[in-house]
Amino acid sequence: MGEVSMSNLRSYDLADFPLPTGREEVWRFAPRTALKPLFDDAPSDGHLQWETVLPEGVTLREISTEEAMQRAASAPVDRISALAAKHAGGAVLLEIPAGSQHPEPVVLDLSGGGREPVVWGWILVEVGEGASATVALRHFGSAIYAGNVSVVVKESARLEFVSVQAWEDDAVHAGHLATRVGRDATLRTVVVTLGGEAARLVQTVDYDGPGGDADVRGLYFADSGQRFEHRSFVNHDQPHCRSNVVFKGALQGEGARSVWVGDVLIQPAAVGTQTYEINRNLLLDDGPRADSVPNLEILTGDVMGAGHASATGRFDEEQLFYLRSRGIPEDQARRLVVLGFFADVLDGIDVPMIRSELMRAVEAELGYSEGETA
Repeated sequence: MGEVSMSNLRSYDLADFPLPTGREEVWRFAPRTALKPLFDDAPSDGHLQWETVLPEGVTLREISTEEAMQRAASAPVDRISALAAKHAGGAVLLEIPAGSQHPEPVVLDLSGGGREPVVWGWILVEVGEGASATVALRHFGSAIYAGNVSVVVKESARLEFVSVQAWEDDAVHAGHLATRVGRDATLRTVVVTLGGEAARLVQTVDYDGPGGDADVRGLYFADSGQRFEHRSFVNHDQPHCRSNVVFKGALQGEGARSVWVGDVLIQPAAVGTQTYEINRNLLLDDGPRADSVPNLEILTGDVMGAGHASATGRFDEEQLFYLRSRGIPEDQARRLVVLGFFADVLDGIDVPMIRSELMRAVEAELGYSEGETA
């Protein structure tokens, strides 16, 4: 255990976030060359194309920057998220009314048409008291995109939020997923990163009252030349709350690179906290590199449980041999091993349509086409 690496600074003031040099802890792993266009304080008229599926009663509307700042789960945590808030030109607010139940998912599909100009974006999701819903936010196409997403789950509400990065190979994506969990509310997030040249995605979790439950999961698959960085910061400052963080990554090809940094801070007021975080990486050949940094800082002696773990390993040749000895061809055996590695992340997605789409996407990363069977 050690001190968290991520500062708890939250601010809309760009002066609080100078240009990164790479020596700062929060930027030392970042693909700064790819992210350079997103460090510039420059407005843009670029935008993504939207396609939506909204169940009855769920609304989507534009709001001003000022209103977005008042309603957001958190202020920005770094220079890019501060710039996105400044230059997005307001935000899009998705509202799920209090007490409503939505078994069918809300779907927001965002698609880019090219790397120029830079696109700044801001999306707010609000789940009213006692409501229940699933929201899928999916990114496609090509863009250099900085996107803030705010998720507020109010008292006794439940939300499953799935964010998928399925960009083309030349896309660059930096984002801040700010989440806030109300009293006795439940939030489950799954962040899936499969496409793009580079991605740097930061998630923060805050609590508004006791009894909040946050389940934070992630899946990434980096191919040759791709660089993916995921950071999570869970700020326990309310009593009797829970968090569980599980991120898993697979890497293949020369130059494939992943970084995961997981920070959990248990503050003095957060008595009765239960928390655990884990990151595991699977290297499918000799070319990739995966960095993994779990941090846990506890400032109270009254916790229910707290721990973390991290592991990076090579593809299990013994497991592959076992499957081949049962008559399964090598390529299909590799598919089964990788899907099994990701199973606890994929199985945590309640909506079968989304879960199946992600399984097919992972298979595509392994070179499989639809219709092939084990």
